[in-house]
Formats: sequence, structure tokens, C-alpha cells
Amino acid sequence: MLYYLFDYLEKQFQFPGATLFGFLTFRAALAMILSLLISTIYGKRIIRFLQRQQVGETIRDLGLAGQQEKAGTPTMGGVIIILATLIPVLLLAKLENIYIILLIVTTLWMGVIGFIDDYIKKFKNDKEGLKGRFKILGQVGLGIIVGATLFFHSDVTMKEKLPVAEQQILLAENPKVEASKLFKDEIKSTKTTIPFVKGNEFDYADLVTWISPSLGKYAWIIFIVIAILIITAVSNGANLTDGIDGLAAGTSAIIVLTLGIFAWVSGNIIFSDYLNIMYIPRVEEITIYIAAFVGALIGFLWYNTFPAQVFMGDTGSLTIGGIIAVIAIAVRKEWLIPVLCGIFLAENLSVIMQVSWFKYTKKKYGEGRRIFKMSPLHHHYQKSGYHESKIVTRFWIIGILLAILSIVTLKIR
Repeated sequence: MLYYLFDYLEKQFQFPGATLFGFLTFRAALAMILSLLISTIYGKRIIRFLQRQQVGETIRDLGLAGQQEKAGTPTMGGVIIILATLIPVLLLAKLENIYIILLIVTTLWMGVIGFIDDYIKKFKNDKEGLKGRFKILGQVGLGIIVGATLFFHSDVTMKEKLPVAEQQILLAENPKVEASKLFKDEIKSTKTTIPFVKGNEFDYADLVTWISPSLGKYAWIIFIVIAILIITAVSNGANLTDGIDGLAAGTSAIIVLTLGIFAWVSGNIIFSDYLNIMYIPRVEEITIYIAAFVGALIGFLWYNTFPAQVFMGDTGSLTIGGIIAVIAIAVRKEWLIPVLCGIFLAENLSVIMQVSWFKYTKKKYGEGRRIFKMSPLHHHYQKSGYHESKIVTRFWIIGILLAILSIVTLKIR
């Protein structure tokens, strides 16, 4: 809203300083500062409100050190992250931008699912919360919305670079030719980026057109299925990672900040030309959302680091995972998720391996056996005697290394 206000003041009255709101970097910085202030200052008030409502976490006895001391800690703190993200976005982003609209819908959609889950756990005294099939149904619904929007909406396009021969001719005629002249016109495309591959683009349509070129018109089905799988996997991964103080919020902040770099360079034609990557018009506006989201996560850590004063609950973890997945799909970096979200992947795999091996050995030997002392993975290290602060810090370090590796893929192919 402030963006439109200052844009009007600049055009009508040449208001001093109004042009600053036209700069993406200025609005992103302001969004991060504002979200930090909201999450730290008003976060305390929300925590007190949750305490008054007796929205405390019920802790199951898993035999973990320091576990019972956390009983009664306010949960549903994901509301802090959601509010601290949405308020700066509504004030500073271009609200007609399809990517911003999609992220707002994602935040509210997943936030509602997580809130219902937390509400059932606390106020209905049901430790299982929202039934798994309903969570999956909600994630599938969001995947359909996201996939269909990104496939069919007219503003979701990309630009490919001209063939090398044509670029050389243009550069020979004018060495200072504008970067925009080296790209073709905007097109609708189902192409995405494959990391560590020389020809690093892959078209989802190829999954059906190899059978018959006429099947290309059904590529939207493939794209929507991919969106559903990614959103479901990442949101569940974030949910499983939220098990000890500061782990999910800190890891997610690293991931989202990295995606912010991808969004910025992919939406800037000069950087896209220099890095020889896919140019996606209008996607740079996501940077505003990401800046606000990172600020909200860091501000939430103020109260969530050990010993936590508040837990995010499924209200926060499912929302975080959904947002990360949608950003990755929008900037066409979804195949980087196994690397960038390596912590989420490890947590997911540890649960799958543990459950599968237990069931297999119980059926074969009559007694279930375990691979890990406990899953998800962070609980295995707790059982091994590591303090949770050390576990969190080391997971953050691994997350930073994975983020650097992901950024390096811009040039390593």
C-alpha cells in the first residue's frame, strides 16, 4: 500500500524521497526491518496472549533430557511469523504481482491448516491433531492452485537467450548492446533448472512429448503433479524438523535467504545475462516477500532459541514449508531442494527409514528393530547425549554449507 501511495506522490507532486519506493532493494530492506520489529516487539505481546489463553504445549514423555521442563510453553507461535511477514508485504510489495498473490494465498492456506491442527491438539485434547489425510488433502489442494496458476497465468513467463550465433552478431555490431536485446520475447514455458548439468534446463513437457508430440497439451497435468509432490514433501519436512528450540526457524531462514538470491538474479535481466541463467520477468518482486519472511523468522528466533519462550507449532512449520516450496517452484529451482533443503530431507528420510525398517524387522523376526535411537534425526542426537543447542548450531552450519553449494550451482554445471 505504501508502494502505491509513494508512487502516486511521485507522479503527481514529485514528493521528495518518494522515488526510493521504486527501488526493489530499498523496499526489501525496509520489509526486513519492519518484520523484525513486528516479530520482536509485538511477538512478546502475542506470547503473553497465548499464555493467558493457556495455549501451552503438551509434552509426550520420550525420555529426552530437559523435555518435561518445556511443558506449558506457549505454542501456535507461527502466528507471529505469519503476521510479521504479511504486514510488510501488504505495505511494500506490488500486490498485483501474481507471485506475491500466490505467496499470500500459500501463507494463509497453510497457516489455516496448521492452526486447525494446533487447535485440535490443544482445545480438543487430541494429541494426534488434524488427521493426516486432511493435512495431505490441504497440501494437495494448494499444489493444484499453485501448479495451475503458474502454468496458466499470463504473467508467468520466461525469456530465453538468443542462439550464440545471433548474440555474436549483435555484439559485433554493438559491443555495448543492452542485455535485453540478447533475449528472445517472453514465452509460456514448463522449463525448469537442473543443477550440476551443463545444459541445465529441463522441460516437463518432455515427460510426455517423447511418446507423441501431440501430448504436449497435457503437460499441465505433469506440472501440477510435480507442484503437489514438492509442496507436500517440503511442508512435511519442515514440520518434522520443528522438534527442538530454534532448529526449524533458523534452518528455514538460511534456505529462504538463499532462495531470495535466486529470485533477485533470475528477475534481473543483467544478472541473468551475466550468469547465463533463465530470466523470469516479474519474479524479482518475490524478494520483498522473502525479505519480510526472513525478518519474521529471525525475529521469531529471539523467543524460540533455547530455552524457548514459544513454539511455532504446526501453524508455523507447515506454513514455512509451503512458502519455501512455492518460492522454489516460482524461481524454477525446485530440483535444488534436495540440496538446499538437505536438513528437511534428512529429517524426512530418517523417519521413513526408521518406520520402514521397524515394520520389516517386526514382520521378519517378530521384533521391531531400529536404525536410529529415535527419529526424526535430531532426536537421535539428543538420545546420543548431545545438548540441543549444539545440535541446532551444527545443523545451522550444515544448512549454511548446503546454501553455499546451492548458490555455486549458478556457475558450476
